[in-house]
Amino acid sequence: MYQLKTHYKKIIADTITPVSIYLKVRDQYPNSILLENSDYRATDNSFSYVCSNPIASIKVADEVVTQKFPDGTVVQTTIDKQTNVPEIFDLFSRKFSVDLEEKFKFISNGIFGYTAYDAVRYFEDIEISKKDSSLGIPDMYYAVYQNIIAISNFENVAYIFSNSYDESNNIEAIHQLLKAKNYATFDFLTDGEIISNLSDDQYKEQVKLAKKHCARGDVFQLVLSKKFSQNFKGDEFNVYRALRTINPSPYLFFFDFGDFKIFGSSPEAQLVVKDGQAEIHPIAGTFKRSGDDLKDAELARQLAADEKENAEHVMLVDLARNDLS
Repeated sequence: MYQLKTHYKKIIADTITPVSIYLKVRDQYPNSILLENSDYRATDNSFSYVCSNPIASIKVADEVVTQKFPDGTVVQTTIDKQTNVPEIFDLFSRKFSVDLEEKFKFISNGIFGYTAYDAVRYFEDIEISKKDSSLGIPDMYYAVYQNIIAISNFENVAYIFSNSYDESNNIEAIHQLLKAKNYATFDFLTDGEIISNLSDDQYKEQVKLAKKHCARGDVFQLVLSKKFSQNFKGDEFNVYRALRTINPSPYLFFFDFGDFKIFGSSPEAQLVVKDGQAEIHPIAGTFKRSGDDLKDAELARQLAADEKENAEHVMLVDLARNDLS
């Protein structure tokens, strides 16, 4: 069991943003992550998070589970048919306890990371062949971070947390970073042409095949994807900044794992588990927002009356019910 000692400090955050906080923290503390809520309808329960200084991690890569702990211990498990990967992750999370008497309505500790689509084979009895075009990143990667900065998007305050395995407490060092007026920024430049794994004609053929499977009743829905690659020079965080401007959402994320980064924007949570209750809020059917309340209200009425959109919504509600059961 790893007992983490928690210290925290509350600060005024009316002149800083989650993005500026991340830019100030990342150079001093590499492999930091940003979880952001940029929804303009933010409520008093709306928070963004900057996490830095990972002290433990667990990942699945090349059919090996690797666990790293705060005392330097490393445990590796080769995955075979008998290996229960979800159980290993559960046991990993249970090895940490936090002595924090005060309860917060937002996140102050925990493990942060991602689970890739291909990791479904560790949860369900399904085989997925490894493709030559694989990106070569872990199927699952989660970390425990010493420092978590929780930023209230409603109250203009932030909480700096230090969850330490030893007696160290770097809250003041973090606070001094946030006070800095300047921080390093870098350009982003594309290099060469965009490359895709499928031509438009190949993609259209996949769509035709998908429609046949739907018509036969093999599947309810198929989501086809097409991968694009682009060489670049500079700071990829600028792409995230552009994304959050074009597509603000309640679930924005930028994860820096050192030799690779992942980022994205989503209007919905895949699954929310809280107080022993699991929830799925399926979103199906979208119309473009106009920014005008009257026009948006009319678009909402059109959306609610659209036969195709309603059919998709009913289907996804049924799928969500099946997933929970």
